[in-house]
Amino acid sequence: MARSAEKAVTALARFRKMKLEEGKVVERRPYLATDCHSLRKCEKWRRQIIGEVSRKVSQIQNAGLSDFQLRDLNDEINKLMREKGHWQDRIIELGGPNYWKIGPKMLDHDGKEVPGNRGYKYFGAAKDLPGVRELFQKDAPKKPPKTRGALMKNIDADYYGYRDEDDGVIVPLEEELEKKLVDEAVAAWQEQKEERMKEEEDIYSAKSEILDVDDQEAFQFREIQTQDGARPFVAHVPVPTQEDVEAALLKRKKMELLERYASETLQAQSAEARTLMGV
Repeated sequence: MARSAEKAVTALARFRKMKLEEGKVVERRPYLATDCHSLRKCEKWRRQIIGEVSRKVSQIQNAGLSDFQLRDLNDEINKLMREKGHWQDRIIELGGPNYWKIGPKMLDHDGKEVPGNRGYKYFGAAKDLPGVRELFQKDAPKKPPKTRGALMKNIDADYYGYRDEDDGVIVPLEEELEKKLVDEAVAAWQEQKEERMKEEEDIYSAKSEILDVDDQEAFQFREIQTQDGARPFVAHVPVPTQEDVEAALLKRKKMELLERYASETLQAQSAEARTLMGV
C-alpha cells in the first residue's frame, strides 16, 4: 500500500483538490494581527499557526538534518511562536478567551530556553548543535565557604605541635642535631680565639723590637702626676703628657687650616719642601 504522502502527490489527488478549490478564494493570513478585526478569523489564524508549529517541531526532531537546516527550522518555530502570541493578544482585545491561561502549553514545553536569551528556545535536535549544548550545561554547584566555627572545629593541641614529642622519634633527632651544632660552634670559637692570641703575640713582639730596653723601663716606671692632693700612680704603658696632647691638637689644627685655605699647588710645594728638609 502506498503511503499517505505518496497518495497526496498523485495526479488524481491534485485534480480532486483543484476541483474542490474551484470558486474559492484562498485567503492569506494578515502580516499584522492588528489588521484583523474578526474574532472568528483571529482564532482561525491562531489554529493555523499552531498546526505549522506542530509540523515544524516534528521535522526538527530528525537528527539527520544538517546544522543549517536545524538552525533555520528553529528560527522559524520561534518566529511562529511569537506570532501566535500576537494573535492571542489580539483575541483578548476583541473580547475572546485568554489563551495565555487556558491554552495548551505543550508546544511551549517542547522547547528549552537558554537563561538570559529573552525567550528564544531550542527545539528537538537543535539542542545538540555545536555551541548550544554548552549553553545548557550547568556549572557544578559551588561549595559554600566554611564558617569560622567549622574551621576551628578540628584545631587542637596537635595542630600547634604541642604533642609532637610524644611519638618518641623527634626528641632523639633534635638532641643529636643540637649536640652537632654545639660542637661546631665550640670549634669555631676555639679557632677564633687562637687567631686572636696569635695576633696579640705578633703585636707585642713587634713593639718589643721597636722599643729599646731603656725606653721599656722608662715606660714601666714612669710616674704620672695627678691633681693636687691626689696620690700619684705609676704607668706601665706610654701615656702622653699634657704638652704632647697640646702639640698634637695644634698640629691637627694647622693641617685642617692648610687643607681649607691652601690651594693644591701650594700644598704640593709645602709637602715637597718638608720632604727635602726631612721634616
